[in-house]
Amino acid sequence: MIEIEDKVSQLLGVLDRDAQYIMENLSRLDDLRGLVVKRDDVSLHKLLGSVQSESNSYRDNELKRQSLRKELAMAWGCSLKEMTLTKLEAELSGAKKTEVAERRSKLQKLAEKLKIEHLSTTMLLADCARFNSVLLKSILELGQAGTVIYSSKGSAERQANPAFVNFQF
Repeated sequence: MIEIEDKVSQLLGVLDRDAQYIMENLSRLDDLRGLVVKRDDVSLHKLLGSVQSESNSYRDNELKRQSLRKELAMAWGCSLKEMTLTKLEAELSGAKKTEVAERRSKLQKLAEKLKIEHLSTTMLLADCARFNSVLLKSILELGQAGTVIYSSKGSAERQANPAFVNFQF
């Protein structure tokens, strides 16, 4: 039983790191939206670099969580898929049960907030892509058969293959 409590304590530490990682991602999404609006490419590249390095270091936490889940599943004679925080909470009693319930609730709230922030960021980026597409289409006049150019005398002339910039006077 002491071994199980030790594994649960280790798992609680891993769950705390999970919560911290989600909070950092919430902050990164907020930063990302701000940098996109400001069009700060240098800072966006720095943010991307930090996301990549952080995700590499976070993998260790994921592996540790999976390992602890596997050990706890074996201790209680259930499959890895069945070893959830809800199941763990049901198997425990006392202070450890309360701690697991608190972490589960905190992670659920953070995951819901992350989902909302992710959706907001996705919508912003989709709007930026749509706006860029409309802007490029209007600049390049894509999809049109030709361009009408007016001379200085007011006569119209249709150009079949317009250039991006027309130097014709």
